[in-house]
Amino acid sequence: MPASSKAEESAATAQFSCEVRVQYLEEESSPPEGPFAFAYTVTIRNTGKVTAQLVARHWVITNAEGRQEEVRGLAVVGHQPVLKPGEHFEYTSWTRIDTPHGQMRGSYLCVTEDARPFEAEVPEFQLVYPGLLQ
Repeated sequence: MPASSKAEESAATAQFSCEVRVQYLEEESSPPEGPFAFAYTVTIRNTGKVTAQLVARHWVITNAEGRQEEVRGLAVVGHQPVLKPGEHFEYTSWTRIDTPHGQMRGSYLCVTEDARPFEAEVPEFQLVYPGLLQ
């Protein structure tokens, strides 16, 4: 197989899926004025056909007033996991916003074992102070 065809096949078969669970952190929050803190646990699963590594993260955090903060950096909680097909990696981190609700979305820069980059999208998820639901 020609090298370019193999590279195209590698990039086309690389895929990570991401799921997020959110928890309000009462002990780190100061309602009703804020800030409001939330832990988020992300499960990243290699649903593709090739081994790949998570290299960097990009988050967009938006408060209820539409104000955005972007966070970029290498690794997640100090790790750049290499995942074979079917493997997963889970980590927990946290964030604060100054309104009782907001949302986050993001992506991970990943690289296949033959150095082909791809992005794994993290679907938007909600950050909601439980007191709003009462």
